[in-house]
Amino acid sequence: MIRKTASSAIASLAVLGLVSETAAGERAVECYEQVNRPSVYETVCENVLVSPAGQQVEYVPAIYGTRERVVQIAPQRVSYEIVPAVTHTIYRTVKVDDGGYSWEWRVIRGRKVLCKVRHKARYERVAETVVVQPERQRRVVSPAEYERVAEEVLVQPEQRRIVIVPASYQTVARRVVVSQGSSGWRRVHIPRHCRY
Repeated sequence: MIRKTASSAIASLAVLGLVSETAAGERAVECYEQVNRPSVYETVCENVLVSPAGQQVEYVPAIYGTRERVVQIAPQRVSYEIVPAVTHTIYRTVKVDDGGYSWEWRVIRGRKVLCKVRHKARYERVAETVVVQPERQRRVVSPAEYERVAEEVLVQPEQRRIVIVPASYQTVARRVVVSQGSSGWRRVHIPRHCRY
C-alpha cells in the first residue's frame, strides 16, 4: 500500500514537472505513461458435494405359493338297514270238503220224493307263501370322504435390508482470480532527437 502511494506520488510529480517544463518551453528529461494491468482469471474445476452419504431401507415383500393337500370332509360312518325277508310262493291242493251224504227233495216220475244223495270230497288249489330267508338287519359301513384343496402358504417371509448410499459429487467449473489487476506508471524512453 505504501509502495502504491509512493508510485502515485512520483507519477504526480513527474506529470507536474513535464507540464511545467513543456509549458515553460523546456525539454523533457524523463517521461512516464500510465499502465493498466487487467486482472488475470483462471477456470478451475472442483468436486462439489451434491448429496451426503446415507442409508436406505429396502423392503422385499413376502412370497406366497399354493400347495395342494388332501383333507377329510366326512368321517367313516356305520349305519344299519333292514333286509326284507326272502319268500317263495308254493301251490298245493287241499281238501276243503270231505263230501258225504245229504237228503234232498227231488221229483221223480211226477212224484216228489226224498232222496239220500252221496257227495264226493272237494279239493281246491291254494297258494302259500313260504319264508326262505327271514327279515334281517345288515350293517353298512360308508368310507370316509376326502377332497383335494389348495391353500396359500408362505414361501419366504418379508425381508428388510439396509443399502448404503454413497455420497454424490459433481464437478463444477468456476473462475478464480489469479492476480488482481493494477494500475501504475511506466517510464517512457525518449530518444534524444525526439526530446522536446
